Amino acid sequence: MPGQPEESIEALQWMWSEDTLDLPHLIDGSKRALFAYFARRVVSTEDAADLSGEVMLTMWQKAASMPADATEARMWAFGIARNVLANHRRSIVRRRTLSERLKGEALVSGDARPVRDDVWEALRALPEIDREIIQLVHWDGFSLADAAKVLGKKPATVRSRYSRARSKLRRNLSRRVRPVGVRRRVGSRRLVAG
Repeated sequence: MPGQPEESIEALQWMWSEDTLDLPHLIDGSKRALFAYFARRVVSTEDAADLSGEVMLTMWQKAASMPADATEARMWAFGIARNVLANHRRSIVRRRTLSERLKGEALVSGDARPVRDDVWEALRALPEIDREIIQLVHWDGFSLADAAKVLGKKPATVRSRYSRARSKLRRNLSRRVRPVGVRRRVGSRRLVAG
């Protein structure tokens, strides 16, 4: 039934051990209810599971402040859950705000141009390391020497890989963007379909 606690009074009483509440029993008895609390309030079940785990960790860290009364202890656990949820929501807002700000800055600087599908396809045809070199140099503005440092490679290796990757990328793109009516290139002349 919605709104009803998922734990019975017997389950709460079972958590008692000699006039003190046993934290492992409280956690064990509350974990489903805590997960359900988050599952009703967040988008993904993965987030609900992560947040439930965070509550349980906090409960362990603050075990000394746990009330002795079973009902009070349950409210204490859900108070922690409420704080964890509030932190999660603030984190989402901060992440979105930062993302929007960075997106705006990228648009102002001209760095967020959409990449054409044919360029993506040509890049995917390259080995991963060559693709990364091309992207570091042309998209991220690194020199070849700096790209070598980022990749942990020798500058000479990166220069030669860059040269070969650029040639292969040029060939792949020219195959995809051949004008209509052009068959192939022979020498320095193009043979046009007649």
